[in-house]
Amino acid sequence: MSEEKPQGAENKPTETHDSEKADSGQTQAQAAGSQPAAPPKAEAGPAVSKAPSKPKEAIKTTRPSPKKAVAADARGSLWMSRRNFFSRAGWVAFFSFLASFLIGSLRFMFPRVLFEPSPVFIAGFPDDYPLGSVSTAWIKAQRVWIVHGEEGIYAIFAKCTHLGCTPRWLDAENKFKCPCHGSGFTRAGINFEGPAPRPLERIKVSLTEDGRLRVDKSIKFREENGDWGKPGSFLPV
Repeated sequence: MSEEKPQGAENKPTETHDSEKADSGQTQAQAAGSQPAAPPKAEAGPAVSKAPSKPKEAIKTTRPSPKKAVAADARGSLWMSRRNFFSRAGWVAFFSFLASFLIGSLRFMFPRVLFEPSPVFIAGFPDDYPLGSVSTAWIKAQRVWIVHGEEGIYAIFAKCTHLGCTPRWLDAENKFKCPCHGSGFTRAGINFEGPAPRPLERIKVSLTEDGRLRVDKSIKFREENGDWGKPGSFLPV
């Protein structure tokens, strides 16, 4: 005969085993919760065969040559100059007119004045010229001879009456001789040889307040007009 086991005794081991399973399940759950969940695996689709990729060709960067760039710039500038030619020409003409107008206005405000040397000069004292002398001291500076003749002191303008050359005084020959065409004049200035058509001209001579000779080249006396006898044509001494 088999012995009957009490009900309580049979159920205890089962309950213990169940509690152990529950504790192990909770422990695994806690471990699983502490670790990050693995991402879901994608479903593997049908395998697609990829064609082998061709190597990419290197991109070539071409730079324009300097000659071509210069030619392009020249064409551009030429095109711009032709395009704006009339406009620029108009502005240039306008400013040129304006500048000429302003210059003319300034010129009008400051008239041109010619500063010429004075025709009057002081030739020293009468005693500086002895009787019968012909002084050439003022030829280079004033183009004048001072002559002390029998009638007095007179000044002769050293310009040949032929073509305007400057004659020379030849003391040995006692005459004025033109080097250009050979005209000759006496000590008094009378023409006697060569192509000179008339005598030399005299100029005014007078005395200053202090007794010096004052020569004025702006006043001339011509022998053919009878001027040599007029006051100022000579200075009596």
